[in-house]
Amino acid sequence: MNSRTILIVDDEVDLVETVRFPLEMAGYRVLVSYNGEDALNQARKENPDLILLDLMLPKMDGYKVCRLLKFDDRYKHIPVLMLTAKTQERDKVLGMETGANEYITKPFEIEDLLKKVKGYLNK
Repeated sequence: MNSRTILIVDDEVDLVETVRFPLEMAGYRVLVSYNGEDALNQARKENPDLILLDLMLPKMDGYKVCRLLKFDDRYKHIPVLMLTAKTQERDKVLGMETGANEYITKPFEIEDLLKKVKGYLNK
């Protein structure tokens, strides 16, 4: 069984469950946060191997969560894949500037997401 840990951060419960199930079936340990503040705290506590991060979140947006993690030497190694409904080019640029490794717009194919996750985790 794979011991890699993935943190899913999204305030849409249905989306979280849609992504969580295939990741767990692939053997990953999956953690979930439904707002930015909890996500930041959980990432700092658990030090996950990868984060799937929405942008529009309660308490703290995904840009700020990513920026705080990526500009901290203890967590900057964690790949962050932004999953968002924000499709404007300026949103993508801002996502990359805050340190995101990937910017994936919703809706997305779950198979494509799994391939990206595996690629980052070298599974």
